[in-house]
Amino acid sequence: MQLTHILPACTLLVTGWSAPERPDPMAGKATLQTLGPVERLVRQDRFIVLACVAAVISASVAYTVFGVGMSMSALDMTRMAGPVGQPMSMGMEVQWTPGYGLLIFLMWWVMMIAMMTPSAAPVLLLFTAIKRMGPDRRSAVQLSGLFLVGYLLIWAGFSALAAVAQLGLEAAGLSDGSMMAIRSRGFAGLVLIAAGLYQFSALKNACLKHCRSPAHYLAEHNHPGRAGALRMGLEHGAYCLGCCWALMALLFVGGVMNLYWIVGIALYVAAEKLLPAARWLETTLGGVLICTGIYMVYGAVIPLGG
Repeated sequence: MQLTHILPACTLLVTGWSAPERPDPMAGKATLQTLGPVERLVRQDRFIVLACVAAVISASVAYTVFGVGMSMSALDMTRMAGPVGQPMSMGMEVQWTPGYGLLIFLMWWVMMIAMMTPSAAPVLLLFTAIKRMGPDRRSAVQLSGLFLVGYLLIWAGFSALAAVAQLGLEAAGLSDGSMMAIRSRGFAGLVLIAAGLYQFSALKNACLKHCRSPAHYLAEHNHPGRAGALRMGLEHGAYCLGCCWALMALLFVGGVMNLYWIVGIALYVAAEKLLPAARWLETTLGGVLICTGIYMVYGAVIPLGG
């Protein structure tokens, strides 16, 4: 079956509309047994999205309880967080060893998995539905797993870069090692301005377009087989990274382990991708970030109380 033949069903799946029921000639009404596989998946779409949201909450709770091997849990760091650009100093020097660097990388990667998987659920679900209708229907679940692996590998690469950036900021004295937050109001303001400007960039809009339209993405980037599924996951992850990396950089401003910022950014990313009609979101957030950043830079250069 050609991919273009199932795009109407794909559109229903992405938008969450109810699929029309097939009348039962015997009973005079439709039953779940009379529905096709794609229609059944459409009916379960909302449940799957809710399950993904629950997975984020579960991951956040586990991250809070266990602290991913850190000296303090995320809950403790959230409670002790100071104003933006003025983190509470613990008076502790962090020693960057290979083991500690690996721990920071895993911390970032676990966060990215928890924050980004929910917004990727629609495209993953749609990919599974397409594979179940084609010649790969018997290996649809396996191919979907490879798609997800490719997607998460992209965020593993980002996490490695984020860990290196964290090391660099601490070495330059711009970030507090124990609280994992930028300690300069002026520099924090510059990061906010940069993230705000990126919201208006052509690259951001181009990447977001692919993330907002799973059906069109899968139609334009269809690759067969296991290697193709992995490649499609990598490509989709690259588009997601292209539209979200600047938002993830805001974690350096609010605190890498600050749960308010983690949950807030995750919810915004999901809304930006899953609500394509709300195109005002990126421009509104961009304006807020730019104005807040200018205020902070101005306050750092000219003390507001002076």
